[in-house]
Amino acid sequence: MIDLRGASAEALAALTDELPATGDAAVSATLAEDLSGVATTLRTEGALRRFATDQSVPAQARQGLVGDVFGGKVGAEALDVVRSAAGKRWTAPRDLPDALEHLSVVATVRSAGDDAGRLADELFAYAQAVKDNPPLRDALSDPARSQADKAALVERLLGSRALPATVTLATQSLSGTYRTVGAALEAYQRTAAEVQGRRVATVRAARPLTDDETRRLSDVLSQQYGRAVQLNLVVDPSLLGGVRVEIGDDVIDGTVASRLDDARRRLAG
Repeated sequence: MIDLRGASAEALAALTDELPATGDAAVSATLAEDLSGVATTLRTEGALRRFATDQSVPAQARQGLVGDVFGGKVGAEALDVVRSAAGKRWTAPRDLPDALEHLSVVATVRSAGDDAGRLADELFAYAQAVKDNPPLRDALSDPARSQADKAALVERLLGSRALPATVTLATQSLSGTYRTVGAALEAYQRTAAEVQGRRVATVRAARPLTDDETRRLSDVLSQQYGRAVQLNLVVDPSLLGGVRVEIGDDVIDGTVASRLDDARRRLAG
């Protein structure tokens, strides 16, 4: 979830409730693409963005303008969302395109239907691949390369191997809205989990966990946090043994390396 405050947080919550749940993957995908396009336009066109969020201008006038600008360029579902967004209060003008991009991610997740869990897993796997491959990371962040070139690279990497929704979000992560591609992918995965009513836990272990260990850990965390928890498993041999769980701001560190560090500190003290 993006970090919006005050009126902007309230506006986003209302728009999320209003977002059409079409039940049709193709319609949801089109809605997502349209909202992403509107967000990009609002970021580029500062005068339009400021007018659409100017509280000194009547809401009806703001809605009328965005209707005129985007009418015929996006579908009816997206236009309804954009018009509604222009009628709400925003803490800062930049919050409007940020909120619309977030809604586009929600729509993309919904377009995956029953494969939303697989989408979250693929986003995590792709994010790990980008993190662990410096040449790839550099290629995706190289300002000298065009967006089309980077998008083509994503298509070659994922293509038919991943869900269309995964490819869409991997491509959208190139937009530069977030500090890095990795930060964008992490945010998208959290949104995918939220849409499913889940939380995301990053689990670091010295070795791969068995299916039974994974299931038991997931059950324990789900019971502790009162909702289903999706596990992102990262193998880190430096931990020696045990697991370290990061979920939100909480850290549960039961690794051998951590216990050894504690023992060293006590001896040194």
